[in-house]
Formats: sequence, C-alpha cells, structure tokens
Amino acid sequence: MSRQRFVAAVLSPNGGRLAAGGGGQIAAGGGSRLVLPVVLSATFVQLLNVTIAQIAAPAIRTDLGAGSGAVQLILAGYTLTYACLLITAARLGDRYGYHRLFVLGTIVFMAGSVAAACAPDAATLIAARLVQGAGSGLVAPQVLSIIQVAVPAARRPRALGLFGATMGLASLAGPLIGGLLVGADLFGLGWRSVFLVTVPVALVSLAGATVLPRTRGAAGQRVDTAGVLLTTVGFGALVLPLALGGQVGWPWWTWALLALSVAVLGCFALTLPHRPDPLVQPSLFRDRGARAGVLLVFVFNAGVPSFTYLLSLHLQSAIGYSALTAALTSAPFAAAAVLGSRAAPALARRHGSAVLTASALVLATTSLALAPLIGTAAGRWAALPVLAFGGAAFGAFTASVFALVLARVDGSAAGSVSGLLPTAQQLGGSIGVAVAGLVYFAPAASPGTAFRHAMIYEAAVFALTALISLRMHPRPHPPTERTDAARATATSGTPGV
Repeated sequence: MSRQRFVAAVLSPNGGRLAAGGGGQIAAGGGSRLVLPVVLSATFVQLLNVTIAQIAAPAIRTDLGAGSGAVQLILAGYTLTYACLLITAARLGDRYGYHRLFVLGTIVFMAGSVAAACAPDAATLIAARLVQGAGSGLVAPQVLSIIQVAVPAARRPRALGLFGATMGLASLAGPLIGGLLVGADLFGLGWRSVFLVTVPVALVSLAGATVLPRTRGAAGQRVDTAGVLLTTVGFGALVLPLALGGQVGWPWWTWALLALSVAVLGCFALTLPHRPDPLVQPSLFRDRGARAGVLLVFVFNAGVPSFTYLLSLHLQSAIGYSALTAALTSAPFAAAAVLGSRAAPALARRHGSAVLTASALVLATTSLALAPLIGTAAGRWAALPVLAFGGAAFGAFTASVFALVLARVDGSAAGSVSGLLPTAQQLGGSIGVAVAGLVYFAPAASPGTAFRHAMIYEAAVFALTALISLRMHPRPHPPTERTDAARATATSGTPGV
C-alpha cells in the first residue's frame, strides 16, 4: 500500500487500523465525545502504576518484612506481565473485539489492585502486581485501536496527542501522588492507598465502556500461538533480569536469561514470514518509517523513566530529602509537561517531526545543566526552572510522537506498529532504568559524581533520540476528505497486530 493511501486510511471516518486492514469491524458506536475520556482514564491508571509504588517501597518493606529482592519483584512484577502481554493482546483485540478486551483487562486490573491493597504478605503482593500488570497489558493496545476507530478524523490528531501526553504525565505523576498518599496516611492505610487510589478511576473506565464502539473479530483470523509463546518467553526473559539484576549483583542466571531472550526473540523474528496469521506483520521490518518510529519510542523511553527515577533517588539518598519533598522538588517538570503537551498539536502541525528533534535536544541540554546544580543548596533553586524547561520539552515530545509516527508508516505495517509502540515504551523504560542504575551505582562513583555521570548517560540517550527523529521525514499532504473516503474504501491489507 502506498504512503498516500495509508494517510487516507488514517484520516478516514472508519479509523486507521480498520481501514488499513485491521482485524475488526464496527458493530455499534455512539457517544464518540465520551470515548476519549474513557480510554485515556484507563491509560492514566496503567502508567501511573508503573511508578506510584516506587515511593511506597520503603513502607512496604517495613510493614511486610520483605527483603530487597521481594520489594524489587513487587515493583518489577507489574512491568513484567504488562510488557509481555502487549503484542498478544493487540492481536486478541483484532480477533475478539477491542471493546471486549478493554472490559476484560479493566476487570483484571481492578481485581489485582484490590488484592494488592489487601495483601497480608510480600508473596501475595507480588502475585497481585502480576495480575495488575496482566490487566494493563490487555487494555493498553485496545486504547490506540479504539481511538482510531471511534474518534472522527478531524479530532484524531488531537486525540493521539492527548494519548501521548497522558502516558507521559501518568508516569511523572506516580511518584508525586505516591508521596502524597504515603505521607498523608489516609485512614491509616499507609502504602495500601497507592493501590486503592486507582480503583475508582478504573471503575469509571469500566462504567464508561458502554460508549465504546463494539467491534466484531475478523472472520477466520487465528491467533499465532507460536508467536504468543515466543514473545511471552522472550520479553519475560528480557525484563526480569533487567529489573532484578542490579539488586542481586548480576549472577549467572541473569545473563543466561538475557541470552535466552536474544535467542527466542531472534527466532520469533526469523520465523514470522513462514507462519500464517503472524503476530507481527513481516512488512513492519521493510517499512523505514515503522522501524524508525518503534526505535524512536524505545530510545526515548530509555531516558525518561530513568531520568525521573535517578532524580528522585539522588534527592533522597544523597541529599536526604523525604519522599514527599523529593516529589515536590521534581513537580516543576511534571507541571511544565502539561503546558508542553497543550502546545504540541499546534507545534506538530507547523513544524512536523522537527518538534521531536528540538524536544529531545532540550532534554539533553536539561540533563547536562542539571548535574552541577542539584548538588548544591543554591543550585537547587536554579534547578527548578531548568526542570520546568525540560518538562515542557518532555510534554511536547510525548504529545506528538505517536501521531507523527503513525502518520509516517505504510498501511500494511500500521497495525503492527500500533501494538509495538507500547511494547517499545515499556521495554525501553525497563532497560533504561537498569542501565542508568548501573551508571549511578558504579563502584568508582562518589555521591558527588554519581548523579553527574547519570546525567551524561541521559544526555546521550536524548541526543540519540534527536538523531533518530531526523529520519521521520515529513509526510505528504493528505488528499481531500472526499478522496480520503474513496481511497479508504478501496484500501485492503493484511490484518495487523
């Protein structure tokens, strides 16, 4: 399919993934203006849960008598099942309907949240976090598909911008909300409130699911069971050692799992062209825009979660701030990100992918400027506007990247990219936190130099992000709406993830 035809498909009333050959067909719709708040509320709680428990970790350890390895599993278990299920859940949504998977995933997520809040011991809490992550993994791919299906073409770029901004802001809000809840000790719940706080939002998402479009699964489409097995094992073998390796000193089994991950994921990629109904369309690897887009999201997220993690860690461990004070110190970053995300749609319309390049360069500069400031009493006040400057760039990037990437891939790869972008985000974040932690905790680093070295790592990641974004060439001007509809009707392709 030509790039022009895919742009027409994205802008068509039926929505990008279905018009471009996605798996489902719209059976019922309605309430399109309510669709976005419903799916974005679900996105917010999914990403919030990645970081909100970090602040509560010391209280969990004390209350449950958990060891450092158990606490790390409590934090990493959520990301583990979340990342492993994303690609599979995207295909299940094509097969059984996006609405059905959205509802199922939300119910699973709520069950895990309640179980986590009531957990009597560390083992139960770890199991509950795995269930939470599985629920989020089922929901996340359906959100992007529902936006493409249900949001009118004229509002879709803004919707995709809000989607990206919500993902970024939820990650930033996690430590702040977690610090406030643990510090307030509402009703004597302590750390348990960080898991309960997501339940009301998930209930709203579940109640609002009645306005989401029903989609029928693609007739005759099968789920690639071999692909499901390979990706689950491969991503699990990748995320687990990255999450635990630094805490346990990188024993032999962590390296064995990493080697297993490379072998299994390599087998998955090599066998894709030879399997019917593959989990990821082989055309993805032939589309330059798709490859660059997935890589861009992966590299960017190797920087952002680790940036906020390192900042919070340094403020608490080296400077001695409380969890709440550390969260409030980084608040300018999150507040400015809101402003940046609001300006992003206009900037993207005017400057296209140059917004991504400029934002990444600003974040690289922020990282380098922050290192000499944060270690001194006077410099900490000067660091606040620097954080705000970087936060605005972060908001502009996250609110633009998904829309710009999806508009630059060929139609046959569009479905696979929709499933792989959240996967790249989660894997990039896991790898980035692990690598940044290694830099920060390097044996030769003193408290004064550890943060500086870590910020050099961050600057390098963001500079690489800027370089990759240069490959996101401007898209051609879209045809007229009438031509869009005609071309979208004529569009056909292989179902995506």
